[in-house]
Amino acid sequence: MPSSSRHFPDGPTPDRPGDRDGEALRVAVLGSTGSIGRSTIDVITASRGRLVPYLLAAWRSVGPLVAQARELRPRWVVVGDPAAAAAISPSDLPSGTGLAVGPEALEDLVADPAIDRVVSAIVGAAGLRSTWAAIEAGKTVALANKETLVMAGPLVMRRAAETGSRIIPVDSEHSAIHQALACGRLAEVERLVLTASGGPFRTRSGDSLAGVTPEEALRHPTWSMGPKITVDSATMMNKALELVEARWLFGLPASKLAVVVHPQSIVHSFVEFIDGAVIAQLSPPDMRLPIQYALFYPDRVAGPAKRLDFTASLRLDFEPPDLGRFPALRLGHEAAARGGTAGAVLNAANEQAVHGFLAGAVRFTEIAEICSRVLAEHPFQDNPTLDDVCRLDAWARQEVGKWACV
Repeated sequence: MPSSSRHFPDGPTPDRPGDRDGEALRVAVLGSTGSIGRSTIDVITASRGRLVPYLLAAWRSVGPLVAQARELRPRWVVVGDPAAAAAISPSDLPSGTGLAVGPEALEDLVADPAIDRVVSAIVGAAGLRSTWAAIEAGKTVALANKETLVMAGPLVMRRAAETGSRIIPVDSEHSAIHQALACGRLAEVERLVLTASGGPFRTRSGDSLAGVTPEEALRHPTWSMGPKITVDSATMMNKALELVEARWLFGLPASKLAVVVHPQSIVHSFVEFIDGAVIAQLSPPDMRLPIQYALFYPDRVAGPAKRLDFTASLRLDFEPPDLGRFPALRLGHEAAARGGTAGAVLNAANEQAVHGFLAGAVRFTEIAEICSRVLAEHPFQDNPTLDDVCRLDAWARQEVGKWACV
């Protein structure tokens, strides 16, 4: 099956309303079988027809993707891996749903004029090209794939401004900042403060971290996420990457970005203004809220997210991060300040090192060490093209493979 092939359904394209005149919004969910994708499906289902699933995409999780298609009857399903797509027969999909295969097909389809909102939830660098295609087409993008901005933030934001694309963050931290910034002007911001749960090893001694197993790292205290993101939370590399993402998403220098540990994961981030006022966004840890916020923005609607219970006692703790035990945060500050290709290389090195850790080839404490070495030794470019970013992404992965045998 060619990587860009499509199977068109029999019969005419279903008549669906568009993002105009208050009609339902047609949504493409990239990464629909992952944790963010499944939460997006919950939001769509709870919307009572105000959101319409138009395209669902996954890499190789064919069974869950077909089940979603049968329930939601989208116009398109896209499978990134041609070998996985070969397992789908025409009878597996409902009438009116077409199958497209390969990354190129996905990039083509997200530009479909029928699509109003694109949820970018493919994990890692693999989500960059399809997100870029949506931005090229001027779509409103609900961005859960932080790697898009970590790798190519200046390019992405500049192109979005040129095409009229609107990027609304889905990461709970950046969504919180997006909401809090409504209370003032960007020129009035003293600091953007990202909160971090601290992960499963917040109180564990630094000497014991070298022996951390993948099973231990995957036990997150407050969030339910995929394995790569959960490991990133345990090393606090997720917060490092979020610093880089915030640098480009909000257009503020790295000196105005900070991280604080907040184990309850109730305050999702806050903005400190120059007059000393601090505006925070609070809610239980439930990704359906930032997803819904991004899909309906600028409107707010009732939805399925959990609510805070103010009739019960509520404790909120904050503490500075321990940079000695979690050196990944230093790398995030460095990449955010340096710009250029630093974010792309840090992200690629981390993805490869986490893969090695989950496979048993890399120790937990070696993840940040490997990333630091690759970041320090890479051929830095201050003003890269998208091709430069992708080339150095591949270079960084190869370097990790040389040093860590992964």
